[in-house]
Amino acid sequence: MPLIDTHLHFDAPEFAADAAQRWALARAAGVVHAIVPAVMAESFDHAIDVAEQFGMDVALGLHPLYLSSHKAEHLHVLAHYLAQGKAVAVGECGLDFYVPGLDPQQQEALLLAQLKLARRFDLPVILHVRRAQDRVLKCLRQVRVRGGLAHAFNGSAQQAQAFIDLGFCLGFGGAMTYQGSQRIRRLAADLPLSALVLETDGPDMAPEWGQGLPNGPENLPRIASVLAELRGLPLAELAEATDQNVRRVIPALRPIV
Repeated sequence: MPLIDTHLHFDAPEFAADAAQRWALARAAGVVHAIVPAVMAESFDHAIDVAEQFGMDVALGLHPLYLSSHKAEHLHVLAHYLAQGKAVAVGECGLDFYVPGLDPQQQEALLLAQLKLARRFDLPVILHVRRAQDRVLKCLRQVRVRGGLAHAFNGSAQQAQAFIDLGFCLGFGGAMTYQGSQRIRRLAADLPLSALVLETDGPDMAPEWGQGLPNGPENLPRIASVLAELRGLPLAELAEATDQNVRRVIPALRPIV
């Protein structure tokens, strides 16, 4: 039952004490792989080291939430790492119009620059999209890339289809497990199965049963079970489909060992 956590910040300090134990629990429950998305240039090396240690893949990007930390030269650093084949995708990058104090124009310029790098190196993109779906779609139409993953999707059905048309799969994780998240649960149930992938966003976005605790890859099988139930599918069928989806849009993922 090949489950892939497409968004796991395993380089975060919350995992420093028990990463090996948590990954062992996840592997024992059927999680075969994960993608670790770095969020700033200073963390690239650590993310690469953690991914290598646990047999995961890494994505490298400049996250909008850390806008004040990014410098122009960090785009050159990112390009250097991408040229060396260090990442399977560019990201986590995107737009966040929810958190106050993040200049929208600066965010958009940073995203466009990273999309250009993704196009230059023919890499998919892992997107952070919060209250900015239409603006991200505008950027994607302006700088076409080969597709990728829209992490923690929380838009409309029409916006979902627009991302799908541009070659993206949509990530569903902890938010989907809450009974009150009716719109997300309807999307998870109704969107084409070929467009869905699984994620935890660990240590963030804890599922309903783990509120107040650091989220981790060991929660992915239960998250997958929620999605399978919403769609009326056997868990094994859902796992196989989402595995194929990830490997289609992020073709450089290492094979399962």
